Amino acid sequence: MANKTINTKKCFKVTSIIYASLIIVGIIMTIIAGAKLDISFAGGTTFSYSYTGDVAEGEFTKTVSSVLKKDFNVTQNKSLEGDLQTYVVTLSGKDAIDSDTQLKITEALEKKFAKNNIELYNADSVDASLAGTFFGKCLVAVLITAVLVVIYVAIRFRKIGGVSASLAAFCALILDLLTAFFICVIFRLPIDMNFMAVVLTILGYSLNDTIVIFDRIRENRRLYPNMTIAENVDMSVTNTMVRNIITTVTTVCAVLTIIVISEIYGLTNLRSFAIPMVFGLVSGCFSSIFISTPIWVWYKERKAAKQ
Repeated sequence: MANKTINTKKCFKVTSIIYASLIIVGIIMTIIAGAKLDISFAGGTTFSYSYTGDVAEGEFTKTVSSVLKKDFNVTQNKSLEGDLQTYVVTLSGKDAIDSDTQLKITEALEKKFAKNNIELYNADSVDASLAGTFFGKCLVAVLITAVLVVIYVAIRFRKIGGVSASLAAFCALILDLLTAFFICVIFRLPIDMNFMAVVLTILGYSLNDTIVIFDRIRENRRLYPNMTIAENVDMSVTNTMVRNIITTVTTVCAVLTIIVISEIYGLTNLRSFAIPMVFGLVSGCFSSIFISTPIWVWYKERKAAKQ
């Protein structure tokens, strides 16, 4: 047995304050600025222009806005080889544009950046109703995945109170998903297919961290039957913390590499994947350690007190 163990109850208070602060800031930002839905989920139009040389983003945006009297977003992309540079203009919702407006924008850009060989590279449009249906299906898929995760944990740890363990793990998962979502809101990142990939990845990593801890709790209960629930959890968390942190740090370093490369080469479309992924992975590690286990201890002790 370890001589010194982590007090998960004390850590739970600090962790709860951190999560509460993030959620409050996220809610305020959502109310003020709202969440940015990609056209895949909200519908709308996107078109991109390729160019050569240097084209300032501010000048490009100003030229487009002189013709397009609607709200739009501009992002800059660049191929890894550096042979293709594009500016992508996105209009969400029902703010589609007709062919005449598209032609006027192209003519204005060609006139403004005559030396940069600017031309229309790609254009795409998504109906708002179809996008809403697709978004709903994605949410259902995430919900089904979360439910299956809860059922799996309940079955696997049924000998130590599987239902309570699964509910505690579910609480941690909810916090992880809220963290990823509010990070997108705070950093003004679009909610797109990249975000859905982030959500499913975080579910897997957070579940893995939780299973590692509860596996050790089950093992320590067999080895030390006279130990209290709180002592067992504290020792189990202490035994597994280094492993969970190393796993998370390794993955976070890989994602940070993606962020650095994407910023160097102007692959701004990867931001909606990499940035929430980093925060979601860190959240998955800490919520599994300092949220799910203290909640489970609280439930088991309360149940024992009633009995």
